[in-house]
Order: sequence, then structure tokens, then C-alpha cells
Amino acid sequence: MTNLLFIGGIGFQEILLVALIVLLFFGGKKIPELMKGLGKGVKSFKDGMKGEDVDDNVNADEKKEL
Repeated sequence: MTNLLFIGGIGFQEILLVALIVLLFFGGKKIPELMKGLGKGVKSFKDGMKGEDVDDNVNADEKKEL
């Protein structure tokens, strides 16, 4: 398996350690909220890259009418 230059020697143990630290800092209930926010941010970024400038308050039906 090839190692990427910026990743170096990150293995399973390091990833597991980072995941446990995140779990300790944020707790089990907060992580799904963080992932939801991250997903919305990625979706917004992709829409921005496509050139779509749609307000989040507009629902899907109103988008079709525009």
C-alpha cells in the first residue's frame, strides 16, 4: 500500500486514538450533530462550486419554480 506524502505512517492505532480523543471531548450525543453540520457544509461547498446560489430557507418545491 502506498503512503501519501502528507499522511506519512498513519495507521489504525493512530486513527483509533484520534477518534477516542474526539469522543472524550465532545461526547456521544454531540458527535451526530457535528457530522450533520459537516455534511451541510460540504453540500453547501459543492453547490457553491457548481455556481448554484440558493438560500437554505427555500424548500425543494420553490427551487423548481425559480
